[in-house]
Amino acid sequence: MTVLDPLLSDVQRPTAQARGLPNAHYTDPEKFTEESHALFGADWAGLAVASDVPEPGDAVPITFLGIPLLLIRGRDNTVRVFQNICRHRGMILVEEPRKIEGAIRCPYHSWCYSTQGQLVATPHVGGPGFNSHAEMDRSTLGLIDVRSHIWRDVVWINLSGTAPAFEEAMADVIARWSDFEQPMHHGGPDSQFTLTVKANWKLAVENYCESYHLPWVHPGLNSYSRLEDHYNIEMDGLTSGQGTWVYRQLTSEAGAVFPDFDDLDAKWDAGAEYLAIYPNVLLGVHRDHAFAIVLRPNGPAETEEFVHLYYASPNTDEALRQRNAEQWKVVFEEDIFVVEGMQRGRSAPGFDGGRFSPAMDGPTHCFHRWAASRIAEHRSGK
Repeated sequence: MTVLDPLLSDVQRPTAQARGLPNAHYTDPEKFTEESHALFGADWAGLAVASDVPEPGDAVPITFLGIPLLLIRGRDNTVRVFQNICRHRGMILVEEPRKIEGAIRCPYHSWCYSTQGQLVATPHVGGPGFNSHAEMDRSTLGLIDVRSHIWRDVVWINLSGTAPAFEEAMADVIARWSDFEQPMHHGGPDSQFTLTVKANWKLAVENYCESYHLPWVHPGLNSYSRLEDHYNIEMDGLTSGQGTWVYRQLTSEAGAVFPDFDDLDAKWDAGAEYLAIYPNVLLGVHRDHAFAIVLRPNGPAETEEFVHLYYASPNTDEALRQRNAEQWKVVFEEDIFVVEGMQRGRSAPGFDGGRFSPAMDGPTHCFHRWAASRIAEHRSGK
């Protein structure tokens, strides 16, 4: 494999000899644009969650890597992703999250689209009073569909349209968590929150997938789920993360807990796992709840983290849900200062990508190897 940037070849070395990605891949707008194609465009990436549009007609505009997209649940209850533009003159169709009561109407010339994406009305397109034209075929001018798939409530998109089918691309990780292939229910407004981090999105992935930092960054969590209770997970080209053999269920004052997912293997009685699915989705599973974090980059040095919590039952205790969300928010907020600190550190010309602990940093190095290989493939035109 030919790697045009010699520094990227250092990433591919064994963990003990490897260096991390060069500083420019965290700070340079040109590198950010390159990665938008190499790391996000070719494969499946996370955009949002289906619970963002819970009812038919719900629509949410999202700018993703500079592209205006529209997440919408159609009248047929199917969640779709379209480019958020009118096919006439490229006008943005939906500016704010809202319910589409009838059709999606362009505010410029009033062309209208169904919630399934078909062009259904073109007022005066053939001249005043003539709403059709013999030389214009509406059936070819529907909204531009973005290939999408829903797994674990995450809306995954493939911008290039050329990735293998999601079930094929993610077969290994789906198999790893096959016990959790069952209904899960979003906890509602009290089970979601957003964090804005002044750092490159890759640093959020790198921090999430390793447990090495627990004793110093998460002392409360480490008091019962200690560093030595964790293990590394590495699945080359797909995901990396960590697991723990010690998961402590949240309990109410009356001793109540969340109901468990059905028929789980005994290994989940006291265990949990946390995977960073490349490029930008962070997932966690436990016997009684799960979470999904979608990272949305806003340029090379800012990332929004959209956090959502899920349960085995649609009926869970409100106070316990709120405590669970607050507990996780504390954990994720504790990470912010290190992720932002590493971002500031990438402005130091003496930093050469850093080194990896052979014992502790395997998951982070796994992510770097994936990123470097995808960038190299993109540059070589593969």
